[in-house]
Amino acid sequence: MKKRIVFATNNEHKLSEVRQILGDEFEVLSLADIGCHEDIPETGQTLKDNALQKAEYVFNKYGMDCFADDTGLEVEALDGAPGVHTARYAAECGFTDKDHDSTANVDCLLHNLKDKENRHAHFCTIIALMRHPEDRLCMTDVTFYSGIVEGIITPERRGEQGFGYDPIFQPDGYDKTFAELGVDVKNQISHRARAVAKLAYALKG
Repeated sequence: MKKRIVFATNNEHKLSEVRQILGDEFEVLSLADIGCHEDIPETGQTLKDNALQKAEYVFNKYGMDCFADDTGLEVEALDGAPGVHTARYAAECGFTDKDHDSTANVDCLLHNLKDKENRHAHFCTIIALMRHPEDRLCMTDVTFYSGIVEGIITPERRGEQGFGYDPIFQPDGYDKTFAELGVDVKNQISHRARAVAKLAYALKG
């Protein structure tokens, strides 16, 4: 029987990646699958804060084992931006009025880097896992898992696969962007893949 766990997201790209990485042993439910349609706040100052905030919301309201992630792209030449604002970067910069606009986010980042020689960047994913503990003396069991991948921001978009900043992020050791490498390769080497691999190891005991 598959183990059921909630991934606190409705992002189909993230869900697909995580389900593929965790494999058939787990039934990974989305927020929509459990009837959670509200906009969960992400007001933390760090990726870890945001991941925990989302996981706590689902765990406390729905009483189900769950995990949540937050991912940030940190660019050296921009003093670590967009960082915690990665998903809303263009809106935060006044580049667009739309929130979570991936096309605008990429355009904004390329614009801000157009005169920069240093293109080094890294992606970081933090996962917060909340479970009902085996030791019933504890109220909850909270653990964190992280994954980082180093790379560079390319001067222009390359590739058609992936999502978000994938067309302009080229991981170290490769001459292609995530969007050119494709899902199968990305799911072996990405920041999320590395964090989810640690999560899977813990879930499988």
